[in-house]
Amino acid sequence: MSEPQKTRPKVPEGKTAYLITRQKEANEKGYVGYDTIWESFQKEAEYQTPKKP
Repeated sequence: MSEPQKTRPKVPEGKTAYLITRQKEANEKGYVGYDTIWESFQKEAEYQTPKKP
């Protein structure tokens, strides 16, 4: 029988409308994590102080 693989396959970058995921490098224990990058979908309006009565 063949041995299980010691390394994880490289996963392609995932893209959606507002989110990007990237695979990190494996650490010494073999754990592979993922970076998640959110693109803002809300517009921030500049604050203007109200007029005094």
